[in-house]
Amino acid sequence: MDGAIAREAVERQEADWKIGVDIGGTFIDFCALEARSGRVASLKVLTTPDDPGAELMTGITLLAEREGVDPAHVTRFVHGTTVGINTIIQRKGAPLALFTNAGFEDVIELARLRMPEMYSLFCSRPDPLVSRDMVFGIPARLRADGRETRAPDMAAVAQAVATAKSMGAEGIIVSFLHSWRNSDQEASVRAEIARLAPELFLFTSAEVWPVIREYERTSTAILNGYVHPRVSGYLTALEDRLKSRGVPARPMLTKSNGGLMNAAEGKRSCVNMLLSGTASGVIGASWLARQSGEDRILTLDIGGTSADFALIIDGEAQFGTGELIGEFPLYIPSVSVSSIGVGGGSIASVDAQGVLRVGPESAGSSPGPACYGRGGERATVTDAMVVCGWLGHSQMAYGQLRIDTALAHRAVGDLAAGLGRPVEETAQAILDIAVSEMFVEVEKLASRSGVDLRDFTLMPFGGGGPMLGAFLARELGMKRVLAPRRPGVVSALGGLVADLRGDFIRTVFTVLSEASLSRIRETFEVLAREGRDWLAAQGHVGAADLRLSCDMRYAGQSYEIEVALMPDWVAAADAGAIERAFHETHERIYDFHDPDGDIEVVNVRLSAVGAGPALSLPEIEETTDAPATPARRLSVYTGRSVETIDLHDRQDLNPGCTFQGPAVVVQEDTTFAIPAGTQARVDRHLNLLLTFPE
Repeated sequence: MDGAIAREAVERQEADWKIGVDIGGTFIDFCALEARSGRVASLKVLTTPDDPGAELMTGITLLAEREGVDPAHVTRFVHGTTVGINTIIQRKGAPLALFTNAGFEDVIELARLRMPEMYSLFCSRPDPLVSRDMVFGIPARLRADGRETRAPDMAAVAQAVATAKSMGAEGIIVSFLHSWRNSDQEASVRAEIARLAPELFLFTSAEVWPVIREYERTSTAILNGYVHPRVSGYLTALEDRLKSRGVPARPMLTKSNGGLMNAAEGKRSCVNMLLSGTASGVIGASWLARQSGEDRILTLDIGGTSADFALIIDGEAQFGTGELIGEFPLYIPSVSVSSIGVGGGSIASVDAQGVLRVGPESAGSSPGPACYGRGGERATVTDAMVVCGWLGHSQMAYGQLRIDTALAHRAVGDLAAGLGRPVEETAQAILDIAVSEMFVEVEKLASRSGVDLRDFTLMPFGGGGPMLGAFLARELGMKRVLAPRRPGVVSALGGLVADLRGDFIRTVFTVLSEASLSRIRETFEVLAREGRDWLAAQGHVGAADLRLSCDMRYAGQSYEIEVALMPDWVAAADAGAIERAFHETHERIYDFHDPDGDIEVVNVRLSAVGAGPALSLPEIEETTDAPATPARRLSVYTGRSVETIDLHDRQDLNPGCTFQGPAVVVQEDTTFAIPAGTQARVDRHLNLLLTFPE
């Protein structure tokens, strides 16, 4: 007995747990990996909207009780949160004042020419996050070349500070013309405000994102300041809670660019984590795709409130700028994700014209879908899945929920009565509408990216992705679906496998030539030093992977494209190689290029990447190619009639086994609905691979 206790103590002492956490609209997901043994533990816990972060402690306790994850042996803790984006969507951020140049007070209201709905005569721009009466014009001016023609009027600054404080401002954003070229005026005004009102938090546009174009730079700084108090407060509470729970690892945060940063930086660089959850899901999917040998993936992440789509090409996530945060574009680099307000908790309703609609309103986690038995009474997509028979045959979310089929039938029945249709047909109509709305959004994504989705494999994840993923793939004409072993916690897994990544930018605005290459090279050298210093501040030890690119365009164009560059081209001042890279990129995106056109370099970019932990999926030898034995049979409404189909338990599906659809596969974190005519097979990584007939 003493020997067994001693062995257990040694094993516990040697444990090296890494935990990834992602908070969604309905659940908080946990993925824990024991680095030495490769054992994976996962969990879902219902969110607590009134007390963000409380569910985190619940999850850590459950991981300890159920899986033996000792908090004292957690060496890496990575967290993705929706606190920032929810603050913007709900408009519950800090009251801000904006200090800008006199005469330019309307920049954030004018924004850009594009309207939210280009074909609607009645659409309007969203109200700015800083109201017009909180925008203060300060007499000051720089020329476009950065030379000062009028110093800031500090008396006007003092008066503006006093007025802003009297109107309830908690923070001030300073954004002046041309500060991307010369930030001295912003810095001097910032110092004066700090002297006059040290209780206010301050951000300048040049310190947040120093790029040309006043609206983009100003709006990015405003987003950062708007969420700062709530994000900073949340992260401080997170650190305190982890410390009180005995977790020695300092929390790392997932960023919109798919990388990581520490909590100390997150408290100031809040804008970099606004899309942390959606980005980490794509990073997790990219890692799973590479492990499985898949290089072209369409991801489908369905949670309680939305469905998110992204493309993975050559095993890598795609990046962009201008992603929407609620109603506002985000101009920092981020994983390119398209979203639509259709999720498992999306509410079905009948509009004034008698047309059935699905979403964007969601039941969330409280009260949640009617079938959860938590007080919800309106029909949702999840309730429709229950009524049709696809869902409700096992516990959900690791035993957190039990499905009440009677409540689901009652909610959908109320809707069906208003439509004058049978309950099952109404439920199927809800699912069909949800899939069709996703279809439209995915087609837009494919068109913008210039790809043929028939060449891609769909990877569904999130709690709801596997429920609808195969139906969407079939409608899109895709031939394959790859479902990972634990699809419900892919976003949490993404945090575990992510690299440290910091993005740095400078506007140079010059014509590409032999003469300008020295300036471009010097700018890269400055950014490289910043990147290495940033990685060191994050605690990274080892080599830095520095990735270079430029935002370039033909002279006369209004907008530029990002072109990846090789460090050797820059070091050798190889203008020809850079020109060819731009022409090739322009050709790929727009299907034409102008070999004789002058090329302008607008921005120089650098990403400093510190490699994350080297992790891999265990491979299990395929021991059989025999058909899987179903756990039992069940009745499902498949669109036209009720059919008796097979139900499989995921833990009983061994590598190499096969089965045919229609079928249902249940597991602890989600349920797979597999349509008729589908061939399913389990691979050596325990992925479920679905193929459709030609």
